[in-house]
Amino acid sequence: MFDLHNKSLDRLFHAILDLESTEECYRFFEDLCTVKEVRDLAQRLDVAVLLSEKRNYQDISARTGASTATISRVNKCLLYGKGGYATAIKKLNEESK
Repeated sequence: MFDLHNKSLDRLFHAILDLESTEECYRFFEDLCTVKEVRDLAQRLDVAVLLSEKRNYQDISARTGASTATISRVNKCLLYGKGGYATAIKKLNEESK
């Protein structure tokens, strides 16, 4: 993987962390990204969740509409990335309990 750290991204991430509700996130991301970009981000997280549940590629593709290339890329990040998906999934699971 590669290092993304810089001041612009720090500002972006701080702005996201400062949002206080799902509605604020919707408004921010609707201004920041195209609809397709937001949907693609959500799809990747859905893929990561399903991979963490040990679902197979065909099932994941059928459920999310993701290509096998997208599923493979997300799987690579889960296996060899920096743990971002795993942290997010863990927090989502804790939140849903």
